[in-house]
Amino acid sequence: MNHRYYWQSLCGGFTSNRLIIHFHGEPMTNSADAQARRMAEAHRHMPQGVAENYRYWGEEQTVFVDHVSGCRITDCDGREFVDFRLGYGPIILGYRDSRVDAAVIEAITALGTISGFSTPMDIEVVKRIKALCPNIDKVRFANSGTEAVMGALRTARGFTGRDRVVIVEGGFHGLTDEMMWKSDVEGWSAEKGTDPDIIPFGAGIPASTRELVDFIPLNDFESLTSLFEAKGSQIAAVLLEPIMGNCGSIAATPEWLKHLRQTTTQHGTMLIIDEVKTGFRVAPGGAQELYGIHADLTTYAKALGNGYPVACFGGRAEVMDVIGAGGGVVHGGTYTANLVALSAANATLDVLANTGALKTVNRVGAQIRDVLGRVFTAADVEHCFAGPASMFGIHFGSSVPTNYRDWKVTNSDLYTAFAWQLIEHGVMLEPDSREPWFICEAHQQVDLGWLEDVATQSMRKAQGAQ
Repeated sequence: MNHRYYWQSLCGGFTSNRLIIHFHGEPMTNSADAQARRMAEAHRHMPQGVAENYRYWGEEQTVFVDHVSGCRITDCDGREFVDFRLGYGPIILGYRDSRVDAAVIEAITALGTISGFSTPMDIEVVKRIKALCPNIDKVRFANSGTEAVMGALRTARGFTGRDRVVIVEGGFHGLTDEMMWKSDVEGWSAEKGTDPDIIPFGAGIPASTRELVDFIPLNDFESLTSLFEAKGSQIAAVLLEPIMGNCGSIAATPEWLKHLRQTTTQHGTMLIIDEVKTGFRVAPGGAQELYGIHADLTTYAKALGNGYPVACFGGRAEVMDVIGAGGGVVHGGTYTANLVALSAANATLDVLANTGALKTVNRVGAQIRDVLGRVFTAADVEHCFAGPASMFGIHFGSSVPTNYRDWKVTNSDLYTAFAWQLIEHGVMLEPDSREPWFICEAHQQVDLGWLEDVATQSMRKAQGAQ
């Protein structure tokens, strides 16, 4: 989810990307009034009329979903969409996948949901994770990506005895105050000759939480080296998404990631790779399988449970063993490793390990990418794709961005206009080029000819509105 970019739309006194975004093209309109009635009623009960900030797309654009199935969602006005948003990435098999749902139902009816004690399933799920991810020796569970990052960062600090953390620009690592600072690339211009300002996502973030956080651009050797020369002995961890799931799947180069791994090892700093979005999606062993580089600590969530709320963090045994009596690091949570979450993870990982699901995801993603490429070429739109087929980004420009600052020069306005036209024509996605297209196994059911026709019409109308 593009939390960093939309936060301003959700806090008073800020200009909203999400609210103005539809002015670049035709706004999505409701043909019936069920959505409007629900929006009006919801405002009486919830701030902005939504259960969490990022679901608010404006008074007319906010979507109320009636039901989901496979790769499709149907809203309360009965409109059906082929969904490439997939709840910001958790759905790797498809909505309401019978293999996963059946395992959850069995757990609820035969075992229960929560006991506050350990269960044999704790061990079974960890064994499945370790079988897919050789970078993992030991694991602790969590309920969300935010919690997983909290646990990993606290563990890194406990192991190193240091406090500072480095974040790569364009990454997103959850909703804790310390992680809610960003490089203001949106308000920055390369012509200034200065780095972007570091600003909070919105109101309520104490300035003191900024004091221990440093930022570096992705793939920038000089910035990485300079930072460690100045502060290396103070840095507990570098935290990054090697394929940035909140920045159009812009990716680290193998050379830079290797240099980062060497630098962190040299300085006794923990490398935390955030695989909340990439884990069990871009490869069975996540991004680290693709790069052949192992982190000291890794966070997982999203595709781990095909939409059920489950997450974890893990890594080297000697690092993880500072948790508990071994090193005094505290980790816990009432709902951690509940049986609903674990049964979903157990079933999802079984499918991913023992079927061709991910091969299907990659094949279909490549086909969809090819369809879109033909549409853009026919419309004479310069374009590049970033990231793997299972979560690819689209950038309207002549070259693939190498970091978040490069994204600034892409034609994001055209992308936004194109995206809103797609939504109008039954293709659901996030109308911002910083959010990838997520693919699930159920997308193999999509009529690619229909998609090409819809994309062609949408691009034509988007260009006409420019």
